[in-house]
Order: sequence, then structure tokens, then C-alpha cells
Amino acid sequence: MAIQVGYPPSMSLEKAIERATVLEKTLVTKFPDEIDEVLTRIGRAEVATDPMLVSQHDILISLKPIDGWKKAHSKEELNEKVSKAVEQIPGMGASYTQPIQMRMNELIEGIGIRAELGIKLYGDDLGVLADKGAEIAKVLRTVPGNADVSVETTEGLPVLEINVHRDQIARYGINAADVQRVIEMAVGGAEAGEIIQGNLRFDLVVRLAKQYRADPEAIGRITVAAPSGAQIPLSQLASITSTEGPVQVSRENGQRRVVIQSNVRGRDLGGFVEEVKRKIDASVKLPVGYHVEFGGTYEHLQTARTRLMIVVPITFALIFLLLFTTFGSMKQAALVFTGIPFAITGGILALFFRGMPFSISAGIGFIALFGVAVLNGVVLVTFINEIRAQGQPVETATVQGALTRLRPVLMTATVAGIGFLPMALAHGAGAEVQKPLATVVIGGLITSTLLTLFVLPTLYNWFEKDERAEVEV
Repeated sequence: MAIQVGYPPSMSLEKAIERATVLEKTLVTKFPDEIDEVLTRIGRAEVATDPMLVSQHDILISLKPIDGWKKAHSKEELNEKVSKAVEQIPGMGASYTQPIQMRMNELIEGIGIRAELGIKLYGDDLGVLADKGAEIAKVLRTVPGNADVSVETTEGLPVLEINVHRDQIARYGINAADVQRVIEMAVGGAEAGEIIQGNLRFDLVVRLAKQYRADPEAIGRITVAAPSGAQIPLSQLASITSTEGPVQVSRENGQRRVVIQSNVRGRDLGGFVEEVKRKIDASVKLPVGYHVEFGGTYEHLQTARTRLMIVVPITFALIFLLLFTTFGSMKQAALVFTGIPFAITGGILALFFRGMPFSISAGIGFIALFGVAVLNGVVLVTFINEIRAQGQPVETATVQGALTRLRPVLMTATVAGIGFLPMALAHGAGAEVQKPLATVVIGGLITSTLLTLFVLPTLYNWFEKDERAEVEV
């Protein structure tokens, strides 16, 4: 399990280590039978592919075998209980995912998106981006199924702002550059000499002590020399205030942007995003030049859906072409092809009864199901055609073929169903991908087998009788 934690951006490294230790001890203490180890990564170097602030932590949790768990029976349940435990720690926001999933989102989507849905808000003004991002996050929290909603941190870094008053320095005949040089020496430091130790040379830098550099009043007492020789306090020449400045400026495609993230629990991702889009369009009014894009796992879902819209019709066409090549008859090819709609119906019903949304893995399951469903129809129709070739009437050939091929059809469907059964009941690693695929195949096999045994012989007898009657007339 991976938890992404965010604290106020002004947090120091010492405070970050302290808060991370508290969180680690809380998790290990409350879930001793479920959690094995907890590792916290604080911030990240600027040269890394995804730099992070000291206030941003990645918490990686390794779990013990599920057989020994006492406070949860599944990873989803443990995730919810860990979330409630973390929420009791004040001053932090958390998002829950898995280590590999988090890294894959970063590699594919870039820096800043580590959730299933990433709403990218583009614009020029950082203040407007922060305000509108907060509005979108507020709307997002009203949509059922939202989890771990967060807004990318853009402001909140403590900044000492010193504005030089031109009229005041003109009164004393002081240049603005002189005032800025004094400020630079006091806060940033100035080179005062050089220290030589053997072959090594070090610059000697002098500046105010730490406790004075962070104190606006102490900085205001620094004096600036006037041409007349008078020493004027800096507070009389400039306004010194402590305010909040930008933490980071994120860009994509040459535009500034802020990311609002959310995970989805208890409903399908596609339906969740469609509802989010409607509510954002109705509630959030963006200024001219600002626009929203939807990324994260949802973007991958849209891409995969587009590909399925191409792959599925091609699959249907190839199956029908193979059926026509096998039977040499459009009518019999269409009869066997009717197994596909029945298989789709069973797969949809299986997903509905198990409470699973449609996913890409379920779509792949439908494609795999089409082949098995058609195979049983080919077995039955081929055998009926062989009996008819021996001179038997259509009705006799249909009944005899259905009875004789009962066992092969049931065996084909049963073997495939039993083979997918462990995947449908899986709870371990990769179960979220295996379960929808296996559920679709098993449900579709049930309905397509019923079609093959009952509906398909009836349709065959009906169509072929009509053809014989036309020939006799």
C-alpha cells in the first residue's frame, strides 16, 4: 500500500521527520497483525524526474500475509480502516494507492498526477488558478464515490517581502541599489574574505544570525548610510512584511496549470467522471483563457475505449467471415453468430449481480468469450448438417444432433468455466484485473450454452423448414 501525504508547505525538515515518525508509529501500533513495515520518503531532490517539497511524503507500507489479518478481511477493508486512522492526525491530507500504480501514473501522466482522476486547470494567474481549483475540489467532494480529493499546492510558502519607498529614500538622497545591497548582505550574505586551508580555499560569508533573518522587526532596525553620514533605519525606507508566496509553478504544454486529484471508490470511473463534468460545467464559471482537461487513469480508460470501438467490430467481422467460410451459407453463419448477443447478455448480467462496473479487463473478457460462444454453435450446426447429408429430415436431424452433441457442448463450456473460476474468486495480487474478466466469461458461457442447446436448434429447424418448403413449392 502507498499513501501520499501532504502537509503545509512551510514545514521544516525537522518537523517533517517528527510528523512522519508519528504517522509510522500510529499505523504499526493500530494494525500490528496487518502491517509489516512502514517506510517514509520525505521530499525528493530537484534533479529527480518528479521533485517534491519537504512537506510532501510518500509512505510505503508492506503488508503481512492476509491469512493472519484480524482487523480486516480484504485489502479494500484495510484501506478504509487505515484511512480512518490517518484522518485522526491533524494538519495533513492523504491519498491512497499502490506503489507500482503511483509510479506508472507519474511516468505516463507526468509530475503531479498520482490518482485515478486528475483534473488539469490551465490558466495564467496563479491566484485565479488556486481559487478555481478550490471550487472544483469543492464540487468534486459532492459527487458520490469521491475519495482522497486534493488540490496541487501552489501557494503558502512564507516569504519576507521588502518594498523600498522611493519617496523616502529620495528625501535622504539614498539610491535604491544601496538599500538593496544592505538587504542582500543582511539576509542572503556577502563575501567578506577567504579562508585558506592548505590547497583548499573557502569563501567567508557574513550575514545576520538565523533568528534575526526571520524577524521583520530585527531587519527593520538595520541602518543604511545616507550621503550626509546619517544612519537611517531600514524600517523608515521600506515596508517589511511577512506574507505567503508561490510554492511552485507547474507548467504543461507551455501553460501554467493546477491539478485537482481524486480516487474513486464504490462506483465505476467512467460514470463518476461524467457526473463530475456535468457538475463542474453547471457550478464553476471559468474566466476567459482558462480551461479544464481530464487526465489520470480516466484518460487511459478513454483511450482504451476508443481502441475497443475499433477492435470489437473487427472481431465481429472476422468471426462472421470465418463462419461463412466454414458453412458456405450466410443463413447458417448468422444462426451461429446469434450466440454472441446471448453471450454478451450473460456477461452483463454477471457483472451486475456481482456489483462490478465495466472495465477494460471486462471488455477483454467479452472478446475472449465470443470465440468460445461461437465454438459451441459450430460444433452443433456442423453435426446437424452431417446428419442431414445422410438423408434425414430437418426436424429429425435437429433433435438427434442436439441430443448427441449435448455432452460435448456442456463439456466445452464447463471446462472453460471451471478454468476461469479461480480468477473470478481471486483476492490476491492482480485480483482487480482478473475478477471482471473471469466473471464476464463465466456469465456469458452460461447464457450462450443455453442458447446453443435450446434456441439454436429451434432456429435451425425453423429456417431450414422454410427453405425446404420454398423448394417444394
